[in-house]
Amino acid sequence: MPVASNRSRVTLIGLVLGLGLALPAWAHHGWSWTDTGFFQLEGVIADIYIGNPHATLDVDVEGTIWRVELAPPGPTMAAGFTEDVASVGDEVTAIGNRSADPSEARMKAVRLIIGEATYDVYPSRADAI
Repeated sequence: MPVASNRSRVTLIGLVLGLGLALPAWAHHGWSWTDTGFFQLEGVIADIYIGNPHATLDVDVEGTIWRVELAPPGPTMAAGFTEDVASVGDEVTAIGNRSADPSEARMKAVRLIIGEATYDVYPSRADAI
């Protein structure tokens, strides 16, 4: 009987720890931190990151660096946006939703425009632009 009790306790502890690790990731995802309505940002790429949990661009807009979050790496690259299509110093237009906190220079992009190329990293949302 004590073995079953220990297994139950270990299982419960594992579930609690797993949930504790999953909640911050779940809270991070989604659009709840963004404002409603589309926002357009134009600037110069200062940094490119294609990795987990989301690809990002840092965009210099008149001396202010904006963090532009894209989709996770798979959908971002499936949209055609890879590290090979843009470089630091390129001009970019990002369209999406800015942070609901007006003091935060951060947005979640739905569409990127670099030169003549358009990348819809959230195609289902880009239809509304």
